Amino acid sequence: MLPSLGYGILVITLLVTLYSVGIAIYGESQKDAAMIESGRRAMLLTLPLITLASAILIYLLINDRYDVEYVWSVTNRSMPMYLKITAWWGGQPGSLLFWSWLLSMFTSAVTLRKWDRDRDLLPWVLVVTGITLAFFISLNVFFENPFKLIPAGVDIPLDGRGLNPLLRHPGMIIHPPAQYLGFVAFTIPFAFAIAALITGRTDDRWLKITRRWTLWAWLFLSLGLVLGMRWAYDVLGWGGYWGWDPVEIAALMPWLTGTAFLHSVMIQEKRGMLKHWNMILIILTFDLIIFGTFLTRSGVLSSVHAFAESEIGPLFFAFIGFIFVFSFSLLIKRWADLKSETEMKSMLSKEALFLLNNLLFLSLLVISFWGVIFPLLSELFTGSKVTVGPPFYERATGPIWGALILLMGVAPLSAWGHSTVKTLGRSLWKPAIASLIAPIWALAVGITSWVAIGGFTLIALVIAVTIREFWRGARARSRRSGESFFTELWKLMKRDRRRYGGYIVHISMVLIGIGILGIELFQTDTQQHISTGETIELAGYSLEYDRLDQFRHEDGRLITRAELNLSKDGEFIEVLTPRFDLYPDGQPMTIPGVRSTLVDDVYVILVNWEGITAESTPFKLYHNPLVKWVWIGGYVFILGIVVAAWVDDDEEDADKKPHRTRRKRATVQ
Repeated sequence: MLPSLGYGILVITLLVTLYSVGIAIYGESQKDAAMIESGRRAMLLTLPLITLASAILIYLLINDRYDVEYVWSVTNRSMPMYLKITAWWGGQPGSLLFWSWLLSMFTSAVTLRKWDRDRDLLPWVLVVTGITLAFFISLNVFFENPFKLIPAGVDIPLDGRGLNPLLRHPGMIIHPPAQYLGFVAFTIPFAFAIAALITGRTDDRWLKITRRWTLWAWLFLSLGLVLGMRWAYDVLGWGGYWGWDPVEIAALMPWLTGTAFLHSVMIQEKRGMLKHWNMILIILTFDLIIFGTFLTRSGVLSSVHAFAESEIGPLFFAFIGFIFVFSFSLLIKRWADLKSETEMKSMLSKEALFLLNNLLFLSLLVISFWGVIFPLLSELFTGSKVTVGPPFYERATGPIWGALILLMGVAPLSAWGHSTVKTLGRSLWKPAIASLIAPIWALAVGITSWVAIGGFTLIALVIAVTIREFWRGARARSRRSGESFFTELWKLMKRDRRRYGGYIVHISMVLIGIGILGIELFQTDTQQHISTGETIELAGYSLEYDRLDQFRHEDGRLITRAELNLSKDGEFIEVLTPRFDLYPDGQPMTIPGVRSTLVDDVYVILVNWEGITAESTPFKLYHNPLVKWVWIGGYVFILGIVVAAWVDDDEEDADKKPHRTRRKRATVQ
């Protein structure tokens, strides 16, 4: 009864969504506001419908309804309730439903806004979001039904297969929702961009409307990447956080174009330039989101992150092609209308440096895209798959990341419209001198790698420039008002949250850069078989093997756990307990023992666990300098985006303030 009800609701939701799309198109063609309003209300109806279907699925998951194939595949009786709930997105059918639920929530939220100034955009926003929503719901209805029952005549299992142990880590419980939120939220700025192209709106109104959507989408997309890195570090047991896995890159690519878009829109808002470029970037971002989803769900990639092979791959491919062709056809049609209002007059102006920033991000995109596609092309044309590994990406992208960090240090000091070497030099020389602390420190502690010295110097430059910007602004306000420096600093950040939130994000990026330089350039490791009482030495640390325990957990797992005493210079630090969990269905999971500080991580795992004894146990030990700064940078990043996105007077409030000067809307007839 309940599975049939859930599936029936999905079918109804699909029909309601298609109705919203159809009536919006017809209403616009007939200039009938009542029909467009009917389409808007139909779109609002999708959220309660999908919410009800999702609630039914969660009920089935919680109550062990193994007559439903999806419930059997992702849960079992030993799983706690919170894991059964998160199994909603633990498999292909459920994650597609989760995606549709998020999209309907965002679409409903955007249709509830006041459309007085933008009534011409409403039907086309409904059409774009509705077509996207209908596509994902149709995947559930026709191919990946989360309510599909065990075939008649087949005995209903007494227990389920259970969620993949790798997905039971807290990071993976939060990571997919964050990633999906980032992916889905970018649908809104894309929909407004397409609506602006269809209606011939050449102003920047669509950018202002979607500013918050873009910031929050970028926040969640970034948070998804960081959480995925943390999951890899804690669970996969290879001592790192990023392996240039194809699915990792699939999530990175829309982040690259989305980051470029965030920088580029400021040029259009400030100078009326790069209108074509912004359209290209938002189209690419949305297309890359669908492309990344295709890679993870089609079965074309072999990855620990990917879903199993599925029939939906060709549909995703067709949808990507449709979006690409339709979007760029519209852009070409409007190309002549999207002329810049001003010209770029200085190669050192802020807009020129932002454009260079964009080109660097697009260079990273090309490298990443080629690395993902090349193995597929080689298998298609030669019959053998050529693997593109981390060394290729690291050599190709390293200099580009360095150039981006340099731009983060220089661009804040340049001016809109015009800058010269002299004016930049006058602003840059003090932070540049302050940044020399980094190479002096590096040489003092024995670092001789020119890559590391150069990287730390660039990071120090960005930090010095950013602190200078906060200092100059708050000090000037303090002198004028007589208030304390910190009071004026708070007021300064409230006055221009977008700018100073961006500076905080820059700080977070270079903090992450500290961790990346540390682990990439200075990581060391060793692997040894030792007996109890023996030690492993690495990077000045000693690990003494104390004992090995093997026992059953209450959920049926067989846990093999070692205890090792960590010490340095003869002084005991703590006990590390790496372990290996073997689940009843034969699925394994490696849990490292980690001691983490601001300076370094000591990371130890059990390897080749089968048949191990206390007399001969294989361990792999990693020394990861500075890696904790990756996670610290992630926390600072969240703070920066919250500051930037938490705007007091957004685009709607600005409409209510008649004293503000607003650019006259341009419309192409």
